[in-house]
Amino acid sequence: MTVLEARDLAKRYIGGDGATITVLDGVNLRVERGEMVAIVGASGAGKSTLLHLLGALDEPTRGEVLIAGESLGGLSDEALSALRNRKIGFVFQFHHLLREFSALENVMMPLRVAGEGDREARTRAERLLERVGLGGRMTHRPSALSGGEQQRTAVARALAMDPAVLLADEPSGNLDHSNSERLHDLFAELSRDLEIAMVVVTHNRSLAARADRTLLLEDGRLIDTDVREVVT
Repeated sequence: MTVLEARDLAKRYIGGDGATITVLDGVNLRVERGEMVAIVGASGAGKSTLLHLLGALDEPTRGEVLIAGESLGGLSDEALSALRNRKIGFVFQFHHLLREFSALENVMMPLRVAGEGDREARTRAERLLERVGLGGRMTHRPSALSGGEQQRTAVARALAMDPAVLLADEPSGNLDHSNSERLHDLFAELSRDLEIAMVVVTHNRSLAARADRTLLLEDGRLIDTDVREVVT
């Protein structure tokens, strides 16, 4: 089942000198349920721009994105916000946890915002934190967690609403080798066990190697590639 699809995506900007800058030009992508796709490429190639388009954080100049068969084109800001909350989970290089709240409260937050009752939100958050290996750290605030623990808390939070798609932008970029490897294993397990469609932007060879497919973003388009040739 195709969960995420991009059709002929293009993104252009007008530079300070008035010239048109083309970042993406005809990107096509299909991601199936339970599939993990890694996107690699040089810095400045447009990988984060593409992720923002896939996650309804920005609008394409041309083309469309569909999530679970629903086109994002033409949706109101309110409808896009509701769709992001229901169907898309985000993990960024920086965890963006709320410092004054515990790990458990951070994971509960999206559920409470969506109107979930306290008991139901707590139960799901506890289950997700157990799933990412933080069962004994739930009451700790971010300052008391290691970098790897903070990022795994962010992963649990991204999964709180049981999204159809998980989008990750350099998720291990700030972690040491040991914590990176643990996070990489977690992504592969989640994709398989939860059957979630996943797109990961990364420069990390180890993470890209765990993906079902690796695509190179070059000259504004996606190209099937061998991860060993392009990731350092």
